[in-house]
Amino acid sequence: MGQDISVVGGVTPSEAACRLVVRKDRAPGEVLQFVISGLEMGQQVVVVAGPTCLKDLASKLTESGMRPEPLLRNSRLIFLTAPECLAQLSEPEKILQRGPLRRTVSVMRWVTDWSWAYSNGTHPATILEYQRRVHDFVRSLTTLSLCTVHCDKVERGFLLAMLADHRRATKPSHGPAEIPLHLTQSRAMVPRTRPKASN
Repeated sequence: MGQDISVVGGVTPSEAACRLVVRKDRAPGEVLQFVISGLEMGQQVVVVAGPTCLKDLASKLTESGMRPEPLLRNSRLIFLTAPECLAQLSEPEKILQRGPLRRTVSVMRWVTDWSWAYSNGTHPATILEYQRRVHDFVRSLTTLSLCTVHCDKVERGFLLAMLADHRRATKPSHGPAEIPLHLTQSRAMVPRTRPKASN
């Protein structure tokens, strides 16, 4: 197996699909190419991730000859820090009216790295609700979407759990959220049902 393991195939805006990439290495790999391709085509690219992942991605973009600082300033590239940014996605009109996201772009690329959620003891139901919030928001835009997570040891059980979460989250949800976004539990309180992901 290579560094990146694509779990869910092809993404097109018309299908409103999202691809899941599980990374064995910390380096963003396929995620970096997804981001660079969008920037080179003039698309707006949004990345939701923990601070460490955002810093690593900015560094890799610089190494690849891109200049992330001006891209961030002119909102061609948008970094949203998880989990703080996720509450904003519950009110899409506000973030679209007051934030840097542009409805006028023909196609937007959206990347969500979930390594922070799978590595810090977040309750599985909370992770699923986070994913639903993100996918519901992304589905309302004309968006190419990619989800990713970094794991030191990619085990079959973890892949199946990630795939099940991702498939459930990408289905349109109806009615109120199952749990509040702030609901989390410490590692001691949460039974470990899947291998720990890397941050």
